Amino acid sequence: MAHILAIDDDAAILALIHNVLCKDGHEVVCIQQITDALFEQLFRYDLILLDVMMPGIDGFSFCRDIRSHVDCPILFLTAKSLEEDVEFGFSLGADDYIKKPFSVVELRARIQAHLRREQREKAQCFSVSDVQFFLGRREVHAREQLIPFTKSEYDICLLLAKNHGQVFSKEQIYENIFGYEGESDASAITEHIKNIRRKLSTAGLTPIETVWGIGYRWN
Repeated sequence: MAHILAIDDDAAILALIHNVLCKDGHEVVCIQQITDALFEQLFRYDLILLDVMMPGIDGFSFCRDIRSHVDCPILFLTAKSLEEDVEFGFSLGADDYIKKPFSVVELRARIQAHLRREQREKAQCFSVSDVQFFLGRREVHAREQLIPFTKSEYDICLLLAKNHGQVFSKEQIYENIFGYEGESDASAITEHIKNIRRKLSTAGLTPIETVWGIGYRWN
């Protein structure tokens, strides 16, 4: 099952997409208009279907704005079929271009192909709770402020953030980060978490929650 976001101002097309993809076992969120709140939710999705010609923010502009923040496939759905439009869409970071009107068979086949390909690790960056992880540079930015994490702090943050909502015990965190043969013990995780929280608080963020008696999770 994949989490798919479909954005189109045509309610009938959204209803078709929702019905078809839900039958394939996917969880589908359909919206007709791009809002500021949407940007904070993009990390939740495994694939985005995006119409080009929409009121307000058009699909090309939206793709350009989010491409450096999300790694999931972005597929344009549009009636714009000129070669220069297709080329421009790919230049903005789109992964595919499905021309309207499209068949249900084509839609399903394209989506399945991209989801199969998307087994790779995220290679660029991702954003969660106003925190951006730049994976290649191993940097963390909180509200555009670079956070000076140590290697261990970065690795702990990345583990919790990539599995946001999941609770990890101190022992699980330690084993994931340092392995079974680490030179310290799980109690060191408490101190790392304290340091991570202190550094993130400089940007006004407190994404790591203590689940008493169990461990920690990233909200």
